Amino acid sequence: MSQSHSSSRRTFLAGAALAPAVAGSSNQGAASSSRLPNILYIHSHDSGRYLQPYGQPVPTPNLQRLANEGLLFRKAFSAAPTCSPSRASLLTGQYAHQNGMLGLAHRGFSLNDYHQHVLYALRTAGYRSILAGLQHIALKPETIGYDEVFHPQTTHAEFVATGAAAFLDKRPAGPFFLDVGFFETHREYPRASFDENPRNIQPPRPIPDTPETREDMACYHASARLLDDGVGVVLAALERNGFAENTLVISTTDHGISFPRMKCNLTDDGWGVSLIMRGPGGFSGGKVCDAMVTHLDIFPTLCELAGVAKPAWLEGKSLMPLVRGETAEIHDEVFAEVNYHASYEPKRAARTRRWKYIRHFGGRKTPVLPNCDDSPSKSLWLANGWKDAVVPEESLYDLVFDPGEEHDLARDPQHAPTLTEMRQRLERWMKATNDPLLQGPVKAPPGARVNNPDGISPQEPTIPAQA
Repeated sequence: MSQSHSSSRRTFLAGAALAPAVAGSSNQGAASSSRLPNILYIHSHDSGRYLQPYGQPVPTPNLQRLANEGLLFRKAFSAAPTCSPSRASLLTGQYAHQNGMLGLAHRGFSLNDYHQHVLYALRTAGYRSILAGLQHIALKPETIGYDEVFHPQTTHAEFVATGAAAFLDKRPAGPFFLDVGFFETHREYPRASFDENPRNIQPPRPIPDTPETREDMACYHASARLLDDGVGVVLAALERNGFAENTLVISTTDHGISFPRMKCNLTDDGWGVSLIMRGPGGFSGGKVCDAMVTHLDIFPTLCELAGVAKPAWLEGKSLMPLVRGETAEIHDEVFAEVNYHASYEPKRAARTRRWKYIRHFGGRKTPVLPNCDDSPSKSLWLANGWKDAVVPEESLYDLVFDPGEEHDLARDPQHAPTLTEMRQRLERWMKATNDPLLQGPVKAPPGARVNNPDGISPQEPTIPAQA
């Protein structure tokens, strides 16, 4: 996205924020006649948890209002800290190495079977499926099988939100599954506004505080503002058409923000995500859930709410026992993976409430730099020798005493029993899910394109994928 184009969009839809709720109003619209809840899946790109509802100084008032009215999951995780694999895992309820989305859709990767998408399960209950905006799991959106696909001018929030709102303003008969995907907060970021002054902004946790990184983060703030404006437009359309009370809103993102050691990494800053849900079934009241949950849990949750059978391939668990207060946890461990992003970089992670274990496969000892998007923050790291940094084969972190994952304990004899336990957890999961990495390098499909892992930038020429 060009800087000049982005700056001109700075104040679009400014009046949409903080539209009043209409629960209980006389404007009931078409939705109230539907027994089943409508579903609005609204998602951003590269936002992690760097948003206002998670205590970050990134103003997003519409997302904050959604959290105030719904249920905020504080420890939600994607199944992969990369774009297409994360989204595919949420929408199929399977890990990327199971559903086939081993890399990026626009670089030649795809699902094994698009009929495993959640829309097909919902269709059995009478749901109509609509795509508005970014999807990132197929080269052509028509491949997926939505009943209706809108083609906005771009996938920026300005255009996507307007199209989604126009659909809702037609007061469609429910139930519907409306998929609204925004490009924001992916790079390149727009210019920061006057209110997003870099001198008052702190870079994200792994990044040093310099003029360049403050400016970089200020531009992230600008992108988050546009994202939030888009969310506000869609939520306002739900409300003015009487859909709010009977619509389950699922607001999330694919993975962490696009800074070094975040997106495409297996730190919590890489695969930790925002997840806010509001609507019928108990997703109300401004509540907070501290249980570990994953994107894989959304598919079985929707099956339960829609009263449809859960497909046998699902790996997650319904969130409803947490929502109903029947249990404090549904997982004692969660897992994530990376195969291909811009480059091949096979790695896996296991996480419990206390411990994080990360293992890199393939024997590479230095960073795969094309897997970090270009940015002023990346340039700063490169100028200070990041290219020659040592990447350990395995890492262990104590998330109680070291939540920032800065102190690797894998070579500390005192923690050898924990290291063994976490290795075993990861190996059990890899075997249970038939992870192809157990048999050697993961093969890419014919025609897939990647960057040379010895390169610097994802913008460099691509080559045929070879594990």
